[in-house]
Amino acid sequence: MSAHIYLEGGGGSKELDIRCREGFRKLLQSCGFEEQRRMPRLFASGGRDSAFDDFSNAHANNPAGEYIAMWIDSEEPLADDENTWEHLNNVTTVSRWNRPAGASDDQVLFMTTCMETLLVSDHDSLRRYFGNKLQEPSLPPLVNLEHRSRQDIQNQLVHATRECPKAYSKGKQSFEILAMLTPVVLERYLPSFRRVRRILNEKL
Repeated sequence: MSAHIYLEGGGGSKELDIRCREGFRKLLQSCGFEEQRRMPRLFASGGRDSAFDDFSNAHANNPAGEYIAMWIDSEEPLADDENTWEHLNNVTTVSRWNRPAGASDDQVLFMTTCMETLLVSDHDSLRRYFGNKLQEPSLPPLVNLEHRSRQDIQNQLVHATRECPKAYSKGKQSFEILAMLTPVVLERYLPSFRRVRRILNEKL
């Protein structure tokens, strides 16, 4: 089945859009979707609302029955990994989104609670990227990572890299690290990533 995934990320410049798509593409390749027929088309939508708008438009104009999804931050911990539209309708930190007609829960792929949760779950990749000045004890504990607030995750990653030559900042670095991540490590710590991989294996 042909698939289109709208990503929360990029925006602001063509270069950042390219880096966003490339980061997610390399992660999916590491998951085993390297064959062209199993690689979804990826679109860097920029901000969260833009990703929802792009997804909604594509979903409404999908006569061929292709798999259309968005891959976005959950922003808050999930009460239930599978009830994604209920979460989006109830989440308090962002605009509530109603489920488009005919949309299913498996069309929403989450980074819980944010992309940085993916990054901090893979300490080996962080060490390769940041070098020996990475303050690993300052990273969030690997237990129940998805129950931590996105602010805590992001702040602790910045703090752990404060003495590195290229301390962490959102944007270009996010996608460079994303491209280096090891899926088996992410699956060990992140139920939402296990769900993403399971759904894409079913759909692609």
